Amino acid sequence: MLDQDLSGVDTSFSINDIELIDIFTRTHTHLQPLPSHQYPNETLIHYGYIGCAPMYPSVAISLRTLAAYRQLHRMCPRFSIQSQCKALCYLHDVPYRPYLKKQFSSAYDASLKIIHRVNQRLCRALKWDTLNWRLLNSCPTCFYKLDDEPTLEFEWLVSIDGNNSLKRWDSTIYGTTARSDSRTARSDYWIHASDVDKFQDEVNSRRSDDDWHDEPTDTNLPGAFSCVNRWRNAGPETRKKMFAVFEESGIFIASCRHRFGLLACDMIRSGEL
Repeated sequence: MLDQDLSGVDTSFSINDIELIDIFTRTHTHLQPLPSHQYPNETLIHYGYIGCAPMYPSVAISLRTLAAYRQLHRMCPRFSIQSQCKALCYLHDVPYRPYLKKQFSSAYDASLKIIHRVNQRLCRALKWDTLNWRLLNSCPTCFYKLDDEPTLEFEWLVSIDGNNSLKRWDSTIYGTTARSDSRTARSDYWIHASDVDKFQDEVNSRRSDDDWHDEPTDTNLPGAFSCVNRWRNAGPETRKKMFAVFEESGIFIASCRHRFGLLACDMIRSGEL
């Protein structure tokens, strides 16, 4: 919406009887644009709202409503836009309609785009957009050094682990054509798949030299320790049972001992290498 070419469009406008949606209120009102405003959404932003259409919005949602949903969705990713719209309908005592989800989604996408652009400018001004800045500055305790600070044997400790909760089914299993997705992660936490693929041959070359051996099991141990015999997470690839039906098998992250996230990447057609 923000990148749309608006050249040649009649920018004369008036905002009459527009519906303003807030968390607890829903009103129809008239908004007076300032002399410097060229488009309706400039006026709406001035009053704390984002329109649900780029040029001639009839509905606008408040910035604080969108900000509240953003934080709720971060804490509970299963809390969908549809759920948020239904909650607003209950608060406003109106019936839910499917088109409300599209209106909210349009305004929410615009707000995320604005936040991203503002963060880009902020990082550029503060020199936070350099290579590996996030990795080198995420945790002040681990990475910041004082003058004459003694050198430690281990300067910082990092834990890396994967989780298979975010598995994605391979569409070719059903003989269907995979849906193309040109979207890329905006965060500098994320390692692109092409950067991870550089190490795939290195992993394969080490499999033949793997010296994995099972530790002898003490038969006198109680039954609570029987999970040791079944644990194969750190074993070689031949000992792992990774499902071949998944295109992506989960997320692999790295974090320091102070719980700061450092890096993340997709596990694509592989397990924890």
